[in-house]
Amino acid sequence: MAYVRAAEREEQIVAAAMRVLSSAGVPSTTLRAVAAEAGIPLGTLHYVFPAKDQLLRAVTSKVIADISDALRAEVELDRGVEQAFRQAITSFWHRLVETGIGLQVMQYELTAYSVRTEGAGGLAQSQYERYSSLVTDLCEQAAQAAGERCAIGFDALGRLTLALVDGLILQYVASPDSDRARRDLRHAVDMIILLADPRPVAPRQKVRSD
Repeated sequence: MAYVRAAEREEQIVAAAMRVLSSAGVPSTTLRAVAAEAGIPLGTLHYVFPAKDQLLRAVTSKVIADISDALRAEVELDRGVEQAFRQAITSFWHRLVETGIGLQVMQYELTAYSVRTEGAGGLAQSQYERYSSLVTDLCEQAAQAAGERCAIGFDALGRLTLALVDGLILQYVASPDSDRARRDLRHAVDMIILLADPRPVAPRQKVRSD
């Protein structure tokens, strides 16, 4: 077997795990099945990921990185919060929801699996905190780049966006009507923008000294 660098091997295993998880579901996914999908001996997989939970955390990290890439793929931060937000959410939906229902189901199963096996906190808490922080950071950076402020905190903006988009994804998974989902997504984005109410920061008045 040809030598493969550790980082490359890890990427290979995580990609295989995502394919198995998306098709078979979290409960039915075994390290043996992932090794077979990756085309490597089970012992090699155990060396990189000794436990299933470690592999699931690596998968979650990869999913979050993919979401971050999708959100930022077409974003122009210096055009303000509204423009950046609309571009980011539309790009995410097109790249990772419409073309990846299995991936979305996998993420919900990862959350449920974590809650059932770890209780409150753990992977599920980290997963959702990182999801919302992606939106929080993007909106805050857009506001800074364009010299804007929002009517609500950026952390609240991230959580509320996640709640709305999460609900729309679940509806789309249950009933994949693309036209309806896009209309609903536009309405949800309009609601968030209305609530955020991004406006230019007023310039500070210079204090005259006599």
